[in-house]
Amino acid sequence: MVLLLITAPTALAFGFGGAMAARSKIAPVRWIGMGYTGIVRGVPDIVFFLFFVIALDQGFEWLRHKVKCPDWDQPVRQGSDFVVCEAAKLPLSSSPQWVHETYGFTLAVLTFAIVFGAFTANVIFGGMRAVPRAQLETAEAYGMTPRQTFWRILVPQMWIFAMPGLSNLWMILIKATPLLFLLGVEDIVYWARELGGSKTNVFAYPHPDWRLWYFLGLLVFYLAITRISEVVIVRLTRRLSHGQATMGGEAQRKAAA
Repeated sequence: MVLLLITAPTALAFGFGGAMAARSKIAPVRWIGMGYTGIVRGVPDIVFFLFFVIALDQGFEWLRHKVKCPDWDQPVRQGSDFVVCEAAKLPLSSSPQWVHETYGFTLAVLTFAIVFGAFTANVIFGGMRAVPRAQLETAEAYGMTPRQTFWRILVPQMWIFAMPGLSNLWMILIKATPLLFLLGVEDIVYWARELGGSKTNVFAYPHPDWRLWYFLGLLVFYLAITRISEVVIVRLTRRLSHGQATMGGEAQRKAAA
C-alpha cells in the first residue's frame, strides 16, 4: 500500500508532464511526449519491469563510474557482465541493509510511475482535447495569456473529462502492485505467501498450509480497497462536475432548481 500511495501521485505527475509535452507547440518536445506514451504503452508491463529496472540501475552506475573512476581502463561491458569500479556501485556493498531496500523500492516506484504515467498521459491528453475550444477562445478574447488560459480554464475543466480513465487506471494500479515481486520488493502478496506457507505444530489444524486463508484475507482486503475507491471516485466526480457543461453538471443544476 505504501508503494501504491507513492506511485499514484508520481505517475500522475509523469502523466501530466507527458500530456503537456504531447500538446506542445515545439515539435521536438511534442515528439518526445507522443513517443513516451506510444512506446511505453506498446511494451508489455512484465517485459518493461524486467528490462527497465536493470537498464536504469546500470545507467545510474555507469554515470557514477564516469565521474568517480575516470582512470578506469577496462571495458564496462565484459560479455554478459556489467562491471564498474567499486565506488560507482549502487548501493555500495558497505551500505546498511535499509539503504539496499530503499534503493530497490525507489527503482520500483520509478518504474511503476513511468509505466502508468504513459497511460495517464494519454488519458489527460484526451481530457484536455475534450474541453470545448470555444471556452479557450473566449479566455483569449478577454486578454488572458496562453499560460493563464491553460492553468485557469483548460486544466480545471480537463479533470472531469479525464476522471473516468484515471479511475480505471487507479483500479488497475491497485491490482498491479503484486508485480512487485518481479522487482525484488516484498509486498503484501509476498508476505501472504511466505507466512501462509509456514508449517508449524501450532498451525497444524485445519491443515499445515495456511496460504488459502491468507489469500482469502487478501481477497477481502482488495475488495474493500476497491469499494472505498469507488465511493471516493463518485464523490470526487460529483465535486468536479459542479458548474461544468457536462451531463453531471446539468443534473446538478436541475436538482438545484
